[in-house]
Amino acid sequence: MFRTKRSVLVRRLWRSRAPGGGEEEDGEPGETAADSRAHGAGGGRGCCMGKSGKLAKAHLGSEAELKALTHAVLKRLKEKQLEVLLQAVESRGGARTSCLPLPGKVDSRLGQHWYSLPLLLCKVFRWPDLRHCSEVKRLCCCESYGKTHPELVCCNPHHLSRLCELESPPPPYSRYPMDFLKPTDCPDSVPSSTETGGTNCLAPGGLSDSQVLQGPGDRSHWCVVAYWEEKTRVGRLYSVQEPSLDIFYDLPQGNGFCLGQLNSDNKSQLVQKVRSKIGYGIQLTKEVDGVWVYNRSSYPIFIKSATLDNPDSRTLLVHKVFPGFSIKAFDYEKAYSLQRPNDHEFMQQPWTGFTVQISFVKGWGQCYTRQFISSCPCWLEVIFNNQ
Repeated sequence: MFRTKRSVLVRRLWRSRAPGGGEEEDGEPGETAADSRAHGAGGGRGCCMGKSGKLAKAHLGSEAELKALTHAVLKRLKEKQLEVLLQAVESRGGARTSCLPLPGKVDSRLGQHWYSLPLLLCKVFRWPDLRHCSEVKRLCCCESYGKTHPELVCCNPHHLSRLCELESPPPPYSRYPMDFLKPTDCPDSVPSSTETGGTNCLAPGGLSDSQVLQGPGDRSHWCVVAYWEEKTRVGRLYSVQEPSLDIFYDLPQGNGFCLGQLNSDNKSQLVQKVRSKIGYGIQLTKEVDGVWVYNRSSYPIFIKSATLDNPDSRTLLVHKVFPGFSIKAFDYEKAYSLQRPNDHEFMQQPWTGFTVQISFVKGWGQCYTRQFISSCPCWLEVIFNNQ
């Protein structure tokens, strides 16, 4: 018996649904099999700041009930819509796929819960433990971004990300004294720069390259990005004018900062291994409420930012962000309030509160053998324009 193309697409989509559970694997402290799953699967993992324990698996409806509901939804889609959805799911968000507009007021019941179509498809294809729309954030590339109660809403599951919720008080993934926000002298040991052939001062909270943003009236870019391998910067500073930037290693569909095109002389096996895991990398987006980082890769990233923590705290944390999750990594209003504008001596120096550090795959701090980000194999420094 011959199958129609539509039925083949539906079967392929169901086979591509997100897996649940996962066994523990060897790795760094706090890393598990779920952390290194294919991009976007999620698998019931919590996000950020050392959640190393598995979340309870949500038994919301049986497998047969979920399959019947999913098939009923998919069979209502046109063939072209099924192809778009399949491309997004099979590429795990790597391919740039169009929106999937469907009626926004159609809810489906699974077990004792009701799900909108976008939430249901996210639950099926990305995060099986997803329960409520407040747990996800729409990406700015989506046509439904910023719209409230539209008649048609995009249901492409890879046009949404899982929100990284910060706990209070958080466990100490790593802690740094807030004293680094004060001007510091350059230490004796400094990393070399492959761009200048000279040296750059590496203070505990940021690099002297933040001085590039000190030019009066320079509003041509909202941030610059530096890529580092251990203590060596690789390539030039990347200036960002567009509101959204992809930072990836080697992705044909990528549009932005391709780290794989930079010339690196680092022969370390660990650096080469981490390079191979950067993959889709991250998406950096300037939005109304601040700057968001979306983890598009298949492995966790680690972020340190002065605006992620309580301003009264004397410690900064390194936050772990799992694949498929987003975090507001920088808040302009909070940064300006921390800057203490009345402190004249303070304002004469570059302020590291306008800098965010991001490490791929490997964390640093108290829970790891690496105490400083300069010991991490592959990492980024994002320096924001405070003009």
